[in-house]
Amino acid sequence: MVKVNPKQMLKDMVNTMKLAKKSDKEDYAEHLRLVVLGMATLGAIGFIIQFTFAVINLGHR
Repeated sequence: MVKVNPKQMLKDMVNTMKLAKKSDKEDYAEHLRLVVLGMATLGAIGFIIQFTFAVINLGHR
C-alpha cells in the first residue's frame, strides 16, 4: 500500500503551479481560432448530411 505524504503532495502541487505558464494573448487567439474552425467544420458536415437526406426524401414523395 502506498502512503501519501500530504506535505510533499502540497509541495509538489505548488511547484507544478510555479512551472506552469499562463497563455499569452496570441496563444489564446490561436486556440480560439482552432476551436471555432472545428465547430464550423462539424456544423458544415451536419448541414450537408441533413440537406442531402432532405433532398432524397423530397424525391420519394
